[in-house]
Amino acid sequence: MKPLELKDLSKEELLVKEKALYDELSKLNIQRYTGSVEKPHKFALIKKDIARIRTILNQKKDK
Repeated sequence: MKPLELKDLSKEELLVKEKALYDELSKLNIQRYTGSVEKPHKFALIKKDIARIRTILNQKKDK
């Protein structure tokens, strides 16, 4: 997800996306503990997207 795409979204939409990413991350963690992760690089991608969303939410909070 690109930061420019995220900046155009409203606060509520960003919160929904963040929740969905956390759900996906928890599913991947379950797969990690069962030993069946097909794409381990997705952990880093999801964490970066969550950080981007949080950064944008903090910027919108200040305004």
